This record gives sequence, C-alpha cells and structure tokens, in this order.
Amino acid sequence: MSATLDRVSRVRISSVTLPLATPISDAKVLTGRQKPMTEVAMLFAEITTENGLEGVGFSYSKRAGGPGQFAHAREIAPVLLGEDPSDIAKIWDKLVWAGASVGRSGLSVQAIAAFDVALWDLKAKRAGLPLAKLLGAHRDSVRCYNTSGGFLHVPIEEVVERAAESVDRGIGGIKIKVGHPSHEVDLARVTAVREKIGDVPLMVDANQQWDRAAARRMCRALEPLDLVWIEEPLDAYDFEGHAQLSAAFDTPIATGEMLASAGEHAELIRARGADIVQPDAPRVGGITQFLKVMALADHAHLGLAPHFAMEVHIHLAAAYPREPWVEHFEWLDPLFDEHLEISGGRMHLSGRPGLGVTISEQARAWTVARDEVRV
Repeated sequence: MSATLDRVSRVRISSVTLPLATPISDAKVLTGRQKPMTEVAMLFAEITTENGLEGVGFSYSKRAGGPGQFAHAREIAPVLLGEDPSDIAKIWDKLVWAGASVGRSGLSVQAIAAFDVALWDLKAKRAGLPLAKLLGAHRDSVRCYNTSGGFLHVPIEEVVERAAESVDRGIGGIKIKVGHPSHEVDLARVTAVREKIGDVPLMVDANQQWDRAAARRMCRALEPLDLVWIEEPLDAYDFEGHAQLSAAFDTPIATGEMLASAGEHAELIRARGADIVQPDAPRVGGITQFLKVMALADHAHLGLAPHFAMEVHIHLAAAYPREPWVEHFEWLDPLFDEHLEISGGRMHLSGRPGLGVTISEQARAWTVARDEVRV
C-alpha cells in the first residue's frame, strides 16, 4: 500500500483588497517615511485534493506588495499539483526553489506562506483537529492584547477610552503606539493610559523610529510605568542595538515582526536582540518556517508574541511551551465567517478543525484578481 493517500488536484489564489474604516498612522507616518494606511492586501490560497479535502490559507501586505505577492504565487502555484498535501516541508522547499532567483525571504516567501498555511489547515482538517491540537497544544487559550485603538492619529482622549472599552470586553492587555517626534507627547500618552487602566498589562510600540540615543532615553523614562515590553525601539535589523537595550533595562524588549525569514530571526536570537520575539507567520514563509523560529526562541528561553494575523497565530501561540501573547486586531473580521472568542483576558481556541475559519462572501466581493490551476 502506498504511503501517499491523496494528491493536490486544484489550487485557487485570489487577491483581496480589505479597506480600513479610517486611515491608520503610526510613527512611520509622523516621521514622513510612509503614508497613512488605508487598506490591507490579502493573498488567499485554496487547495483541493483528489479526495475532496480543502485547505485555506492566507498572507498579506500593508501599503505595498500585494500585487507582487499575487504575481509570484501565480507563477509557482503549478508546483503543488500532484503533490501529497501532507508532505508540507517537501512542498515548501519545492516552492522556494521554483522562485530561487528572487531569494528566500521577503515577498517570495510571503507568497509561499499562503500555500503553506493552506496545507497545514488541510492537514489538521484531515485529522479532524484544530491546528493547535495537531501541533501539540500547551493550552486552550492565550493571553491577548489589543493594538488597534492606540495609533498615533487617534487623540489621546479617545485612546484612553478605547483602552478601557477593550479591557471591559475581556481583552487582557493594551498596546499603544509611541515614536512621536515629541518624547514629551509619547510619555504623556502612555502615562494617561496607565492611569486609566491601572495594573492591566500595557505595552508600547515605537515602530523602529528611534535612534540608539533616543531609545536609551525613552527606555529609561518608561521604566517606572511597569510595561510588559517596549516594541521595536530601533531599526528592525539593528540586532546589536536591541541587545544593548535588553541588557541595560528591566523592561523587556520585543521585536521581530518585520523580519522576513526564519534565518533573520535566527540571527536576532543569536545576538540576544530580544527578550520577546514577534515572528509573523505570513511574513516568514508560513507555519513551516514559524515553527523553526518558535523552536529557536524556546531554546533561548525567550517570550513569544506573534505579530498580527491572530486567526493563524492563536494556534501557534497555543503550541508554545512558555506562556505567550497574541495580538488582537479586528481588521480581518470581515474576511471570515467565524470569529475568535475572547474573555477573561484570553483568546480561546475553538473546536473547529484546521484554522477554524472560512472565507466570507464579503471577502469574495473584495477580490481584485484570481487564478486557478488544476490537474
């Protein structure tokens, strides 16, 4: 009897433009490096097998890159046809070699990520298990924190009220953006939120906009506010600078969301550049690569707080040996028919197999490009 029990027979990809209700600004906008964000470009992959099983996966891009991800996915999609969908690591290697000339990080692996996530979704569905249970969960719920109400374009009075509302809804922590050109404004905003929410866990995110001197001053000034972490105080690739901050201050340093491969995370961890690593499965190439980062982080005794994409990361965080955090964003809610339960400061796994989500009709309506290959 052959060990191959099924094969990929059809692959559909679609590019979906998700509009945001209001333009979003963080420190990168205030420093003139980026424009306000008005939409998120989603790349969906739907993989069907000869036996009729289907897996759904996605990747994404903010501000730019969506059409490029779709174009690369379209080029390499035929590689999946005829493959055993359970051989996920083998398929990942075949996909990356199909686009070897564009490298093994960034846009190329972000396109692969949509396929990789879909294959893991399919594998868990075949087993009749939530993905976290297939991987081997350490818990059925994960601490969660909210970011979406704390951007720099929002007046501090509204940030404070949104923070209080999030806590009342059962979200376990609050993160607000810093990196304003005025350090005094940053400190006033963080202090106002801390006074409002009391001892509820509070994090800040500078989005890479401080230099080393400014980061030292701000880390020192923020120490008395008892933060869970200070995120991306420096350029994402300044591993040495992050390591210096981690060694110098009691408040943990978190970073990693902008790194675009498992190899880059390995360098960050080797440099001791973070107390809490923040990998993003769609950005590093999918779940296959995220699991490599997760193993390295655990071996180094580091915290884990995956970036964005909670629909995927709830499962991965649940499988991490150390108590992690998951970032709550409601932005992607319209794309899926199902939504995650949050209560008691935690995000809860559902009993639905796979990722536990299906693509909504609204997402179909926002589709701007699609393609399909089949045997």
